[in-house]
Amino acid sequence: MPGTGRQRRRHFVVRQTEGNGVQGSRRKRKVPREEALAALTPLLPKGRSLAGKMEEGKAYSPDGVFAHLEMLEARAHEAAVKQEATEQQEEKLARLKARVQELRLQRDELRAKVDLQQKGQLGKEGVVSDLAQPSARAVLEWKIKNIKATLQIFYLTGISGKLTKRGVCFCISTAYEGTYLDSYYLDLLTKPEVQIHRHSVPIFIPLEQIAKKYLQTDIRRFLSVLSDHLNAYVGRRYQADQLQEHFSDQIEGPLQRNSLCNLLVFNYNVSSRSKTFPFNVRLLYGDPCGSLPTEVIVSCTPDAPASLAETAAAHSDLFRRVALHKAFRSFSGTEESVDGAPVGHPASPQ
Repeated sequence: MPGTGRQRRRHFVVRQTEGNGVQGSRRKRKVPREEALAALTPLLPKGRSLAGKMEEGKAYSPDGVFAHLEMLEARAHEAAVKQEATEQQEEKLARLKARVQELRLQRDELRAKVDLQQKGQLGKEGVVSDLAQPSARAVLEWKIKNIKATLQIFYLTGISGKLTKRGVCFCISTAYEGTYLDSYYLDLLTKPEVQIHRHSVPIFIPLEQIAKKYLQTDIRRFLSVLSDHLNAYVGRRYQADQLQEHFSDQIEGPLQRNSLCNLLVFNYNVSSRSKTFPFNVRLLYGDPCGSLPTEVIVSCTPDAPASLAETAAAHSDLFRRVALHKAFRSFSGTEESVDGAPVGHPASPQ
């Protein structure tokens, strides 16, 4: 079976005269490529090579075209595989979010039923006498049972834990928009009462206030509120980090932020008629459990065109509704018009 174009050995046809006279018979024979190149090279101009000329034609040969098509096909397959993996990950995340929402609804329903049962029991029996008070051992067993149930409920909400000799150790995992970030640990003691033994929660998170309000009465609520604070904090920090990492060329000067990342101040330039005008931004996150600002101030210099005020208002509205780095990505992908000049996206500082 004949081989492919790459496997066939190249030959050159050379006419050779046989016989004693000028009119002798002629026949063709195949000469290997290397021998033909050696024979024809002296006939070329000085400094040129027949092998070089033939190599130049490889890019236009059928073999070269097929190789290029194979490379494009491989790249298309790789892109399709990556896209499929991304879609599968998004579907899995959506299913997990739906499951978390379902568990939260079940938790709220169970909590409501327990509250109703407790109120009905108190209404029937009245004030419990001292003789009916549960023993310390019974209280401890109830606490351990309650903690085990809590571990099961919070498993898919980013909170996990394990029992220790003296209590329980919780791990609160944080994420923002499907990206897992930091994990924080909380070691609780259950004897003689529930108390915090040690933790890795940042000092600027109001852990003491949350514990004072919920730890002794509703440990589930305590963990839920603490998780909301931590997720909001890492979400705000993640947005600021993404802005500095991907849009540093559009930011003029440093991005100022505090430890809790609930106050951000920075400047960026907006172009108009081949000129740039600085916009000053101040973002205040009034909700400690929120990752979007509650107060946004975007201002420009007095010498800026009047039409830039509308651009500042549009940017301010976008900062309230969209994550910070996504807002800047939106600026880069759209253009507005100010007196016929393109504007609306940040310009790199000169």
